[in-house]
Amino acid sequence: MTNENSKSSDEVLKNISFSEQVTPLLTDLLYPSESDEPVETVTCYFKQAEPLTVSQLKDWLLLPPSTYVEEIPEADFWEPVTTEQDWYSDDEKARTAQFKHLKQALENDLAVRQVFQVGESEIEVYLLGRQVDGERVGIKTKIIQT
Repeated sequence: MTNENSKSSDEVLKNISFSEQVTPLLTDLLYPSESDEPVETVTCYFKQAEPLTVSQLKDWLLLPPSTYVEEIPEADFWEPVTTEQDWYSDDEKARTAQFKHLKQALENDLAVRQVFQVGESEIEVYLLGRQVDGERVGIKTKIIQT
């Protein structure tokens, strides 16, 4: 006997927007640097299958050509926030666990993930990827380095 009206959990998840899935994981989550900054979701209008270029990112953000933008390895974004240190307090361990959960969620939901840094001392960081439907979404935060 089959139930033709039942939906698989994958179908149900596809009906939930990226923001609705990820936003609960971002509650009280701060990316540590010289100033701990919040992490939030973003959407990007580029839908091509190929990876984004620095030039396309500048176009999307309406940045002047002189603005410094570079693509960095995704591992460089995650390493400082998913590696637990021996000296971490309970709060820092909880933050690390929260970032590991976020990382897993993005890896499960997004293909062709890329990380871009915009700026030189107050750096906006964008982690973008493609959903199954082709929409490019991700997260952004800020890193302060003086």
